[in-house]
Amino acid sequence: MEFLAWIVLGLIAGAIAKAIYPGHQGGGILATIILGILGALVGGWLGGALFPGAVGAAGAATGALSIPSILFAILGAIILLFIWGLITRRTA
Repeated sequence: MEFLAWIVLGLIAGAIAKAIYPGHQGGGILATIILGILGALVGGWLGGALFPGAVGAAGAATGALSIPSILFAILGAIILLFIWGLITRRTA
């Protein structure tokens, strides 16, 4: 069930990150879903590394859908959007 919660969180985080991140990002809804899920994983990893126990992990009291988990998932998705923009940037 925890894995399903992270996927749902990733979907939400990807959409919010695309809305927050300035400029035009390539990719459609599929890219948003993938970047959101990966962003949730990256954000969860960063949150767990920086603040052990604050981000929802298996067995944590806060759960995957807590406020810190959502914030770290959005942060992770924004980081991945930035990296994606660096990789896919076209030179003029």
